[in-house]
Amino acid sequence: MRCGSGVWQDVHQGSNWKKAKQHIARIHEHIANSRNDFLHKLTTKLIRECQTISIEHLRVGNMIQNPKLSKSIADASCGEWVRQLTYKASWYGRTLRVAGTFEPTSQQCHVCGTIHPEVKNLSIREWICVACGTHHDRDENAAHNIKQVAV
Repeated sequence: MRCGSGVWQDVHQGSNWKKAKQHIARIHEHIANSRNDFLHKLTTKLIRECQTISIEHLRVGNMIQNPKLSKSIADASCGEWVRQLTYKASWYGRTLRVAGTFEPTSQQCHVCGTIHPEVKNLSIREWICVACGTHHDRDENAAHNIKQVAV
């Protein structure tokens, strides 16, 4: 049946359809509440246990544009996680250090400091520094470099 506004609408939707719609809405609300609860517990634990926390400022909006990563990144709620860390750090008197967006944290060897621009490619997960010969896992190396921001 057609509405006056030009939008198609089925006036004869049964009660089972409405019950199913409410059921799905409750499931989505439960998932959102579970994620938010987890984020609050995680950020509170981190803030209580650590005097200084180092994080990397990421452009989440740009990362979501990658179709292979977008769902995982959106589900992780990175922006909310950083927001909670920020205000809880100020509440508890902790230090939150942020590595800049353009810092080469995954490209720079944390042992000798040599920058390897070829590691910018996300498909390279492990690499060996040509200057010092250290074997690096991309994520662990970035974590070491982000940690050095705090020191």
